[in-house]
Amino acid sequence: MNHIDITVLQQLQRWRAQGLHAVLATVVRTWGSSPRPVGAMMALCENGQTVGSVSGGCIEDDLLQRYTHLGEQMDHALGWAQPPQRVTYGVTADEAHRFGLPCGGTLELVLEFDPDAGALEQLTSQLLGGALVCRSVDLGTGQVTLTEAEAPQAPGIDTQALHNVLGPGYRMLLIGAGTLSEYLATMAIFNGFVVTICDPRQEYMDSLQIQGVQRCALMPDDAVTDFKPDLRSCVIALSHDPKLDDLALLEALQSPAFYVGAIGSRRNARSRRERMQEHFDVAPETLARLHSPAGLSIGSKTPAEIAVSIMAQVIARKNGNVTGLPEGQVGQAAPLDLR
Repeated sequence: MNHIDITVLQQLQRWRAQGLHAVLATVVRTWGSSPRPVGAMMALCENGQTVGSVSGGCIEDDLLQRYTHLGEQMDHALGWAQPPQRVTYGVTADEAHRFGLPCGGTLELVLEFDPDAGALEQLTSQLLGGALVCRSVDLGTGQVTLTEAEAPQAPGIDTQALHNVLGPGYRMLLIGAGTLSEYLATMAIFNGFVVTICDPRQEYMDSLQIQGVQRCALMPDDAVTDFKPDLRSCVIALSHDPKLDDLALLEALQSPAFYVGAIGSRRNARSRRERMQEHFDVAPETLARLHSPAGLSIGSKTPAEIAVSIMAQVIARKNGNVTGLPEGQVGQAAPLDLR
């Protein structure tokens, strides 16, 4: 789940709690090129306010025209008491052009009218608590069911219901406090990650100036265990101290984390792999998951530039668009199929 999703759901809940009419739009299928992925959400209020997006803007404009202030095209016989609707944009070339969709792009939305404020409050509370929740919407009645999900998965729809697994958001655990971790944490937060910085060295933690991160003073291997990395998590070792970095990496490589990385020179990276194989019997296929030196090859020298290169590699791996090799070799990796 992306950070914007919880923002959409929270704002929608506030509107409904105030007694305002609102619509929740969810992208459920796409064909060809599409500005937003399956699962993207947008909420709009009868007063014209919106949050989130389902396209580049033109579809949002059409929805606003239809459903704000009980627009002229609203079905007044039903008003806001409508069952969910499935609508498709971009079927024809003219529609694709009108709604700003890429050539050949088509997307299908499910529109939910006046979602229940109580169910939304329960959902957002569970998501903020770190739960993984499947939100199922009956397409005939609009009835919403919330159930615990076992694993992240892409949204699915059939003739009877929309099933959308939400939460938890993307998380990043950084080992080692310092200037680089501050830059990288700032970029990660900007990209919707919840960031934890771990360093058992109190003097390093005391020097951190960044706000909005969680702090951890555990030993790195214990920190990784406590962090419980999942498919939406990444762990990056930044301390330059093998006693700290290696402990964290050994634990992280055994987890489902989508990205595990460590800074250092190529020589240091080779030495680290040799240590892990010789002293800890780490299998070559497990070490193949380690991005070290972390970051794409952009000639970075300063902490800020190194942070850019690492963040770019993390996002690339998250989106499944490149192999994420430090040499900057571009290829096709299997998409994570997660939001």
